[in-house]
Amino acid sequence: MRISDCGFVVDESRAVFNPHSLFNPKSAFRNPTARRCYKSSLPVSSLPLLNRQEKISMRPQHTFARRARVAFVLVFAAVASAFMLAPLRAARADDDVERSVALMAKIGFANSPSFSPDGSRVAFVTNVSGSPQVWTILASGGYPTLVTAFDDPVGFVTWSPGGEWLAFSVAPGGGFNEQIYVARPDGTELRRLTEGGKENNFLDGWTHDGRFIAFSSNRRDPAATDSYLLDVSTGQMRMVAENRGVGSIDDVSRDGKYALVERVVNRGDNNLYLVGLSDGKETLLTPHEGPGLFAGLRFSPDGRTVYLASNKDRDLEAFARVRIDERGQPGPVELLAAREDAELSNEVMNEQGTTVALVWNVAGRSELSFFDTKTAKATPGPRLPAEIAFGLNFSKDGQRIALVLSGASSPSDVWVLDVRTKQFTQLTRSPHAGVDLSKLVRPELVRYKAHDGLELSGWLYRPPGAKAPGPVVLSFHGGPEGQERPGFNSTYQALLARGIAVFAPNVRGSSGFGKRFVNLDNGALRENAVKDIKASVDYIVSAGVADPRRVGIMGGSYGGYMVMAGLTEYPDTFAAGADLFGVVNFETFFKNTQPWMAAISKVEYGDPDKEADMLRRLSPLNRIDRVKAPTIVLHGANDTNVPVVEAEQVVANLKKRNVPVEYVLFPDEGHGWRKTPNRIRSTVAIVKFFETYLKGS
Repeated sequence: MRISDCGFVVDESRAVFNPHSLFNPKSAFRNPTARRCYKSSLPVSSLPLLNRQEKISMRPQHTFARRARVAFVLVFAAVASAFMLAPLRAARADDDVERSVALMAKIGFANSPSFSPDGSRVAFVTNVSGSPQVWTILASGGYPTLVTAFDDPVGFVTWSPGGEWLAFSVAPGGGFNEQIYVARPDGTELRRLTEGGKENNFLDGWTHDGRFIAFSSNRRDPAATDSYLLDVSTGQMRMVAENRGVGSIDDVSRDGKYALVERVVNRGDNNLYLVGLSDGKETLLTPHEGPGLFAGLRFSPDGRTVYLASNKDRDLEAFARVRIDERGQPGPVELLAAREDAELSNEVMNEQGTTVALVWNVAGRSELSFFDTKTAKATPGPRLPAEIAFGLNFSKDGQRIALVLSGASSPSDVWVLDVRTKQFTQLTRSPHAGVDLSKLVRPELVRYKAHDGLELSGWLYRPPGAKAPGPVVLSFHGGPEGQERPGFNSTYQALLARGIAVFAPNVRGSSGFGKRFVNLDNGALRENAVKDIKASVDYIVSAGVADPRRVGIMGGSYGGYMVMAGLTEYPDTFAAGADLFGVVNFETFFKNTQPWMAAISKVEYGDPDKEADMLRRLSPLNRIDRVKAPTIVLHGANDTNVPVVEAEQVVANLKKRNVPVEYVLFPDEGHGWRKTPNRIRSTVAIVKFFETYLKGS
């Protein structure tokens, strides 16, 4: 079965600051979409500029008086013109800022590559048309062909094993009520397979015979996503597994006997099950104690082995297997390939079942290796052309891998790796009109201590030629189980171009650093994560990077929570804050978010039925009277993950107290911005906001 590695990719990052990545619920608990599908940067919005011009009128007068008046007027005009030109120059400067920032925000991305069965073409998703859509391109390179032209954004795409169809997901209004479609590779015979409406449907992939699409849906219960197989020819759906919470199908064995089903216990814990397709019998494959994460890769061709990523009995995720006997009984989880300095972040097996490509997350940067299933040995792969790799897909013959590469100075693009020669070829070239990518800033990895001695790290971007100490913006990723990595982020680069440094920390609770670290912010421990905000500020000030009077803070989703926590807990520390679709009130979050999201978030944040007092204490809204810094709030009207009521509460409270606040609402977006015009508005607004309050522009 061809199971895609990710849903739509968040510059989460990046969904907030990574549209080149948005949240996929089936992997949220282990952050596989945050972690497997590196999202690129979510930018922010712009406000209209007002130019005021005045006219001077004169009426006829006596000649002498008129001459005297003329002399006076000439002198006055000379003086006045200087004053009049000042706002005009300022207006032009504003226009220049908007243009330069907009060029940065327009930089495109491409992701979700999928080979055609004959290997001649690659399908992928790109926003080059203004909204993410499906395209195809010759695997040897050339001009791409547009397949879809929806107003709404398309998530990932996957080619059917027989080559007849492309399957993909579409998010109406940018929300989570995704619908699954198929179309011929030329875009004809487009049809929706799911029922539409408010259901959440998440595309998992094709069965090996190409007859069925596996997907997950909350159509039965809003608080759960059950696992289904959908017959593409008849449209009939069959429930494979009824799940109490979030679930998905990772693979179906080639003989059609078993489905590999993944079920979330909570956002830091899940299990894999072997489900008989004839009798529905379920067998647990991953018994464990305490938190454990397991990501099913696929069955071996004979169906007797399940390959997976696992952190059972260890801190860092690694590559493993579970062998199945002739009675369908599983053996133990066996470790096959592991590193003590890196977590496994992406893995893909060829159709022959002989080679697995493994992508390791080494302090945020990617490294590639290959595992031979016959010899059970791993060998290093070639050096990657960019810092981060994700979305790997083998060609059917196993000779090539399509993948997405991204770096701080290179937007997400589709590449092809020749497995034999180890040579990379770039297939897509995301447009970057007016921006010299070679001049973009690459960050340095820095390490520092938290208040309790815990080692933290972050990526420090220094504006070229700027004097230090100077203005700095702290940027916090979402999740909370996200990870700040050195991928392309147009918002960061736009700020840097205006002389504002960016520091993007990975505080406790971030993924990529092991099981212990990611769970250090659960429940009441979140207070320590908030203290990491102050430790991050203290570091950049003590390092001589930041002027303590000119420190800003921004973040999206959970990063937005950190923004408001920072502004309320440390009101004298920050000069300005940008909150992008952030949680501010856990009571309203749990009440209004998707029921399945609420169900899996109780261990991470707290149980609203049992720990209401703690959640009130941890909610920034209940201390919002402490906020002093000007704040900009940006949100999507169709956000079902962090509903817009979170933003409305912030704006109403700050306005009531006369704290400067700007509010930018996107009526056609959900959790993050996927449409290019909105990304431009967002980025321009954020940059102008921080220029105003950190530089006095």
